[in-house]
Amino acid sequence: MVETLGVAVVGFGWMGRVHTQAYARLPHHYPQLALRPELVAVAEEVPGRAEQAAGQYGFATATRDWREVAADPRVRAVSITAPNFLHREIGVAMAEAGKHLWIEKPVGLTAEDARAVADAVTKAGVQGTVGFNYRGAPAVETARELIAAGEIGTVTHVRVRLFSDYAAHPEGALTWRYERERGGSGVLGDLASHGADLARFLLGEIAALTADTAVFVPERARPTGATAGHSRVSGGELGPVENEDYVSCLLRFASGARGVLEACRVSVGEQNNYGFEVHGTKGAVFWDFRRMNELGVSRGTAYQDQPVSTVYVGPGHGEFGAFQPGAANAMGYDDLKVIEAHRFLRSIAEGVPHGATLTDAVRSAAVLDAMARSVASGAWVSPESA
Repeated sequence: MVETLGVAVVGFGWMGRVHTQAYARLPHHYPQLALRPELVAVAEEVPGRAEQAAGQYGFATATRDWREVAADPRVRAVSITAPNFLHREIGVAMAEAGKHLWIEKPVGLTAEDARAVADAVTKAGVQGTVGFNYRGAPAVETARELIAAGEIGTVTHVRVRLFSDYAAHPEGALTWRYERERGGSGVLGDLASHGADLARFLLGEIAALTADTAVFVPERARPTGATAGHSRVSGGELGPVENEDYVSCLLRFASGARGVLEACRVSVGEQNNYGFEVHGTKGAVFWDFRRMNELGVSRGTAYQDQPVSTVYVGPGHGEFGAFQPGAANAMGYDDLKVIEAHRFLRSIAEGVPHGATLTDAVRSAAVLDAMARSVASGAWVSPESA
């Protein structure tokens, strides 16, 4: 028997739409799921945006105040896709109201913020899922399985990259993303948080690191009205970019492996160039988000001149079978959020976590905080324990 679950979305920019569409698609891809989401409420402070969302997607209620969502008894689960500086306040309040949380990374501005939300979730006895979507790609999960099975030998080193051009244009608006008070870190929280999670997901905990950051576009024009996504503006008052455009980081893993994590939001010529290369004593695995359904694999006994094979993921890899019937039929970004939504609702139905949790968010945030401390001190530092 299928049970209806009242859900709400708080914050309706691009990511709010992605979450909403994922809920709508769940019954199509996972018809066996014991819970079926019902779009009860949407909250967005920008005038008219919540009403527009309700009209387009069928939410029963639209409001500008997320507190009304917390008080709504029809809502049992909430997607939190508001700006970073609101994550802690909204996340804690929703958990204390007994709502299950699907919250976007980096879950606040600091590891302390992420811990506060994690503690509230634990105390309330609700489920919490975090938007580390790249770890859910079937090729990435397959890479993790190959590594864990020793197919490439003992891991020696990894490179994780996240290069994008979304902030490369000098007319990009000075939104909350570029302010310390509301955005916290820059590319650290936005892209490097995914990199830290991927590194941990594949290789285990990070024991120490040293990092360097830079701001390459130091000023931007302030917008005169509401913005969504990465809007452009010209002629406005210029203000300073307060957080980093770029980070490079050397990693030491608890296993003894070494790593490099590099992320940039102003890389001209790079559109979502995200991926990793993991090398071991007997082989290697390679993944590029832009070819999301392919995995490069080198394994064998040749060592020198050992070839690399391309594996096209199929129904036997991760959750690919919920979307496509045969290998090399492409999945896309939005499908990864459907996988997250499925794991979120499965966690609620079964009472045990599936997918990325608030503990993962805390550990990723601790890595980001360690990067910031390393930049300030110029030294190797250890991430705080979760």
